[in-house]
Amino acid sequence: MEQRPDPDALLAHIQEATPTTGRGRLKIFFGAAPGVGKTYAMLSEAREKQAAGIDVLVGIVETHGRAETEALLRGLEVLPRRESTYRNIALREFDLDAALVRHPRLILVDELAHTNAPDSRHAKRWQDVAELLDAGIDVSSTVNVQHVESLKDVVAQITNVVVRETVPDTILERADEIELVDLAPEELLERLREGKVYIPTQAARAMQSFFRKGNLIALRELSLRRTADRVDEQMRSYRRDQAITAVWPAQERLLVAIHASATASRLVRTGRRIATQLRAPWHVVYVETLAELRHAEAERDNVLQALRLAEQLGAEVTTLSGEQVAEELLAFARTHNVSKIILGKPHHHHWSTRLFGSMVDTLLRQSGDIDVHLISEEPSTYQAGTHSPAASANSATEWNGYLVSIIVLMLITGIGYLARSLYPPFAEANIIMAYLVTVMVLALRFGRGPSILAALLGVVAFDFFFVRPFLTFAVSDTQYLLTFAALLIVALVVGTLTIRLRQQADIARQRERRTAALYAISRDLASVPDVAQLLGVTVRHLSETFSCQVVVLLPCGAAQHLQPWGDITGWWREDIEQRMVFVPDTRDISVAQWVFEHRTPAGAGTMTLPAAQGTYLPLLGVQSDVGVLGIKWGQRQLVLTPDQKHLLETCTHQIALALERARLADETQQQRVQVETERLRNTLLSTISHDLRTPLASITGAASALADQEVLLPPATRQELALSISDEAERLNRLVTNLLDMTRLEAGVVRVTKEWQPLEEVVGTTLQRMEHALRDHAVHVELPAGLTLVPLDTVLIGQVLTNLLDNAAKYTPPGSPITLSATTGPHAIEVAVADRGSGLAPGDEQRIFEKFYRRAESTAGAGLGLAISAGIITAHGGRIWAENRPGGGTVIRFTLPLEGIPPQIQDDDARS
Repeated sequence: MEQRPDPDALLAHIQEATPTTGRGRLKIFFGAAPGVGKTYAMLSEAREKQAAGIDVLVGIVETHGRAETEALLRGLEVLPRRESTYRNIALREFDLDAALVRHPRLILVDELAHTNAPDSRHAKRWQDVAELLDAGIDVSSTVNVQHVESLKDVVAQITNVVVRETVPDTILERADEIELVDLAPEELLERLREGKVYIPTQAARAMQSFFRKGNLIALRELSLRRTADRVDEQMRSYRRDQAITAVWPAQERLLVAIHASATASRLVRTGRRIATQLRAPWHVVYVETLAELRHAEAERDNVLQALRLAEQLGAEVTTLSGEQVAEELLAFARTHNVSKIILGKPHHHHWSTRLFGSMVDTLLRQSGDIDVHLISEEPSTYQAGTHSPAASANSATEWNGYLVSIIVLMLITGIGYLARSLYPPFAEANIIMAYLVTVMVLALRFGRGPSILAALLGVVAFDFFFVRPFLTFAVSDTQYLLTFAALLIVALVVGTLTIRLRQQADIARQRERRTAALYAISRDLASVPDVAQLLGVTVRHLSETFSCQVVVLLPCGAAQHLQPWGDITGWWREDIEQRMVFVPDTRDISVAQWVFEHRTPAGAGTMTLPAAQGTYLPLLGVQSDVGVLGIKWGQRQLVLTPDQKHLLETCTHQIALALERARLADETQQQRVQVETERLRNTLLSTISHDLRTPLASITGAASALADQEVLLPPATRQELALSISDEAERLNRLVTNLLDMTRLEAGVVRVTKEWQPLEEVVGTTLQRMEHALRDHAVHVELPAGLTLVPLDTVLIGQVLTNLLDNAAKYTPPGSPITLSATTGPHAIEVAVADRGSGLAPGDEQRIFEKFYRRAESTAGAGLGLAISAGIITAHGGRIWAENRPGGGTVIRFTLPLEGIPPQIQDDDARS
């Protein structure tokens, strides 16, 4: 049968494979170790392309003093390197900007995993290459197998050398071409001895560590396997693009098909042995059909145990759904380029198998160029006559169905016979339809066997009671034979389709419940912000979905010891009472610690530490492990179905990602607070040190001059020095007052005591106190006559006016006017302080109210006055803002709400 490719899959692959318009091509020369000839091969190809008229530029090539490599550079344009200095060491790096300006057709960038100097735009050279590709420049580069990120741990285990510089696997996967540069270990060691890789002293040390022959053999195998995987993926991609369904046996690949039987595990072990002998990858596939769902629970448990055994033995396990097992297996085999299918040889034949053929027959007939191996199976204990309690229960239910079928058929026949007797024109078609409806209802309720019995009994009853001659099985009209056959066939088809529809509906409901559960937990995990709520969501959803009890253990302290999250007697008390959470004992906590350290599931239902009361699964995040999930199952939940297992794995992954996200958010917030704290601390120290040092120096100098008895100062000079000491002391007092007020505001201890006061008195007191500071400015006060009383704290609002006037005096030239005005509105009074200074820069309208912000660093002050003023006005329930003044300058306005009824003030005449 011709297998048509899936058009949706083809469209998705074409969209994925379509190159981005204008993007350059990347070619990587891949090797097992330094010295195999990657750079040499890259330069040789570059010379050939230059000879063919292609614009080639050598971006950066490390020759390591090798004469043959340096010889290949002659005649090629080499980009000058960028000079850089790091810790007094001169560095010569790849000049990315110059390469982008030069924009050649092809550029050579050696050592893809190289770490750039700290002052470079990108931290890694592969990031430079990515920018070159985005600019439409083709790139050739080199990389060794030990620099591949996913192989870092493997290489460290082989060589005992931890590689620091790595390249993400995605870079290699996106490469347009990878060329393997291979060299036998003996030849590479000979090159080392001859000094063609490193200088002799370095070569001798390298041969005793990284370049041992065993290491080179293992690294060579890694590079060959990595390249082979790449080639295999290219072949599968080509076959998919060309819609080729025939198997290309470039590499042996096995598929072991299992079904619900006691020999499923035996098939898995046999498949493992064959895969080991052939050194081939292998798959274990289970096709879940409607017939498989009707097997006894013990037989289905055999399948689940076999699937788990396959995972432990290293197989890729897949569960498929469908009605035609052979077609599902062949489709999977052709998609994955499987060369051999292994399945059990049936040891008995059902009557339907003899009539219509078996799944094995269909597989053998349609397998084509795929080899099919039949493995003999031992008879199942369940097939030999041993029945489980579940099977006995199913059998009892089935016999009840047969009994109900007989009773219902007798009832329908009696009703039809009575109707025919009382009303002779009663059509036979009505009786036939009644039988068909009965078969459909029985199939829907009791299954296949009772419905088949009902179909057979219906034909017999119709012949005996409703076909002439009545009450005999003789048939006077031979056309009724066709009616009997049609009735039987239609009844069987209707019953079969009804059963299939019911089972498909059951499967659809199960999958809908699983999908809904996954959607619900994903939605809730994405919507909660902190760890406590995340764990509450985890406990609730998992306990409801899997009918189990849950515990989450998180690492604590530097030792990363696990402990159940939260106070067991505290916030989990309600969950414990509802049996959603279980409390692990000391032994189970030790099991969870082992799971966390080894990143492997353990506990009840597994092959590791199965005596634990719960099953423990590691919560693996993207960057690190975040904890362990513990589940305490019911009595029949130790073995999960494939769909349940997949759902649990997906939920566990979502929980781990959510916990990691919450942890990273907390760490980011803490870092942000630390950065802000450090910034404020530095700003405070720099500001306070300057603002303290200046007045203290003035006070010290003036006091020293006054205290010097040897120098006779004129009275005017002595008075001027005394005034200087007074002014600077007042300046210090304002600074300390501002610091204390800012501290009190942030601590929330400032109490606003509002009293109805005339604003004129507060303004007058402030101007009198600021007379000396405002001596170089003309202050115009514009207060309307009959200004109403205002509820305010006299001391605090006086401080606000002092800060605003002091700010205006500092940021305006001497002689410029300052205006203080007020206007009354229906609900608030608005006060404004305006000057004729340089105005505000864009964005400063809000920034000037931040702590320690000063518009000019040369201006005296700590930058706290306006921040304190904003806090005081906010405490009064008003608002404060700044804006540029028409004609030049700045105006700062604030409002004070008019709340309540002002007191009545009687004049002196009225009182007399």
